[in-house]
Amino acid sequence: MDSGPATQTEPAASITGAGTTIVVCISCRDASGSDAHPRAGERLAEDTRRAAAGQPVEVRTVECLGNCKRRLSASILHDGAWSYVFGDLAEDSGADLVAGASLLATAEDGKIPWRGRPDSLRRGLVARIPPLMPLKDQS
Repeated sequence: MDSGPATQTEPAASITGAGTTIVVCISCRDASGSDAHPRAGERLAEDTRRAAAGQPVEVRTVECLGNCKRRLSASILHDGAWSYVFGDLAEDSGADLVAGASLLATAEDGKIPWRGRPDSLRRGLVARIPPLMPLKDQS
């Protein structure tokens, strides 16, 4: 996949201070691997923007999340919380991503709870990354 510079789009909803962002890979292809445009990732980004309309979440795009083997990919980020990367999404997974963002934004422990998480976000979990703040030594 293209490892060019990341690009950003305008937020779907401009609610200042919300701190929750969904990042969608727009270079992801569909299962056929076609180079046709719009690519499946672009369609997922549009579906996510529609689902996020009026919600306290930003939708941004990048050229490549480096998760090509898992096809359509996106991440969910929230200030001071764990970050998540998902793959194996569908072009119409936007509402699931917004639901996951909402769960993360309201999670007291900074993690998307398993219970209530949309099925696509259960099956598609690729990685969970700790927040950039002092971590307690687990050893």
